[in-house]
Amino acid sequence: MNSAPKTDDLTLPPLVVLYDGVCGLCDKSVQWLLDHDPQGRFHFTPLQGETAAALRARHAEIPETLESMLLVDSRGPVRTVALRSRAVFLTLRELGGVWSWIALLRVFPAFLTDLGYRVVASIRYRVWGELDACRLPSPEERARFLP
Repeated sequence: MNSAPKTDDLTLPPLVVLYDGVCGLCDKSVQWLLDHDPQGRFHFTPLQGETAAALRARHAEIPETLESMLLVDSRGPVRTVALRSRAVFLTLRELGGVWSWIALLRVFPAFLTDLGYRVVASIRYRVWGELDACRLPSPEERARFLP
């Protein structure tokens, strides 16, 4: 997980999930988060979007490739960026309840959990496909998506 001082002019919601906007698995994951986050803590932006581009300009650790889910946490004095398995674990921890128990897997070294993440990422298009259309979000859900 990397961090950078929030000294830039980019205003973000407290928790933003960056995802591959054409990946079937990524879309299912976002839909799952929408269903399991009734408090609306998470906001979402595709890695192909304007918000992701603005974040990349400020955070060198955000890859240009579409291989990783990211979680950007802007709640503290420093904006943190978690990638791959760490992003998944922190997202689950934030959801709380039974999901926070799964997040305990973060005790394992990142190189091990990221290996599993990369295996799934390498087959995600073959297994879950690519999207040319997504579920239309409700007005409440739409407010949680950034450009």
